Amino acid sequence: MTDPTPHEKPPVNLQKSRTGLNRMVHALGYSFEGLRAGWKETAFRQEVMAAIVLLPLAFWLGRDWVQVALLAGSVVLLMIVELLNTGIETAIDRIGPEWHDLSKRAKDMGSAAVLLALLLCVGIWAAALWHRFGG
Repeated sequence: MTDPTPHEKPPVNLQKSRTGLNRMVHALGYSFEGLRAGWKETAFRQEVMAAIVLLPLAFWLGRDWVQVALLAGSVVLLMIVELLNTGIETAIDRIGPEWHDLSKRAKDMGSAAVLLALLLCVGIWAAALWHRFGG
């Protein structure tokens, strides 16, 4: 990268100037950093531990690829929503620790999204278990 001319400013975020494979490699590194940061959250660790059991179980319980995809996908979706909720909470906390109605609303909506993802996951697994063993 050449030195900027007096009229050019260097990019604030170096990732924005990367292209091709170099950008993809760095983006993958940022993704792993995000997973490491998520691991520091108790709820995410609990969901990962559940996924270690549930993902292989999805292949045993599911009778076809659609059932396996629903079972496994609901578990992964829950972890995705948990990471997004943690990102919202972290961004709000970055702004400041003082109470604000909009901050509370953002955190509450993130929490509600996790609840809905959890209910979806539990519902899919309960239906699959009922279909396999109860009906």
